[in-house]
Order: sequence, then structure tokens, then C-alpha cells
Amino acid sequence: MRRPPLLFFLLALILSLSAVAVAEPPAPGKNDKCPVCGMFVTRHPDWMAIAELNDHPPLFLCGPKDLFKFIHFPGKYLPQTARQKIEAVHVKDYYSLSFIDGRQAVYVPGSDLLGPMGNELIPFKSRDEAAEFMRDHGGRPPVTFGEVTPQALLELD
Repeated sequence: MRRPPLLFFLLALILSLSAVAVAEPPAPGKNDKCPVCGMFVTRHPDWMAIAELNDHPPLFLCGPKDLFKFIHFPGKYLPQTARQKIEAVHVKDYYSLSFIDGRQAVYVPGSDLLGPMGNELIPFKSRDEAAEFMRDHGGRPPVTFGEVTPQALLELD
């Protein structure tokens, strides 16, 4: 029985990996400011969050807390913008500092770690990482994207 050439397998592997690869989010310019607080986002790159809208250039925010303020009240920070226009959100995983899908992240509120705007929602790829972080920094129980409410944001301010 004849086996297919190795080149065929390599090509199939490359195609399958490219199908699951996540595009790197856009990078901010040195003059990009957070629409919520007005801070230059490049001054705190480890905390940066990004909201991609379907009819506007990407918005760079100084941290997850301001990202959620924008998500809950987009018209306050960008007139004529509805929540439905937000196509993607990216946050930086606390441990790896790589961008992850903000809708899939797990957040720890109320820890002893402060971000650029004070108390912050600390993002993680997994609940296990969030639990590990909480052993060192405390915090309230981890929450998912859908569990971050306007009331929860008020408790952080």
C-alpha cells in the first residue's frame, strides 16, 4: 500500500493551523487615547484593551474596566454608537500579556493589584489561572464577560 507523500501531510497541517489562528489585534498609535478616561494608552501597554467596531476604527482603552464602561455605555463615549456595533473585544491575559478574546476571558475583580485607573478587572485565559492569581492577590470570585455589570463597575470605582 502506497502512503501519500509527506508534502501532502505538511500542507494539510499548515492549512488546518491557519484556520484556527486568531488575527493579532490592531496596534495603537502613540497619540491614541482611551475614549473613557482620555489617557494615552501606550503609556500602560500591559493593561490595554481594544474594542473593534463595525463602522469605526478600533478603540484603544487603558484597561478592562474602561473597556466595560464603553461596552455598557458606548453612546456616552462615542456618540451614535450602539453596543451592537462592537464586533470584537481584546484584553491582555495577566500572565502571558498576550491579547485574548475579551468575551472568552475570566476576570477577577477587587484584588490588591491596581491598574492605570485604580481598581481593575484582571483578565485571564482560564479559571485555573484566575484561582492561582487570587491565592496571591485576593479578589472577589471570578466573573465572565456577561457577568460584568454596570453595578460591578461602580464597585470598582
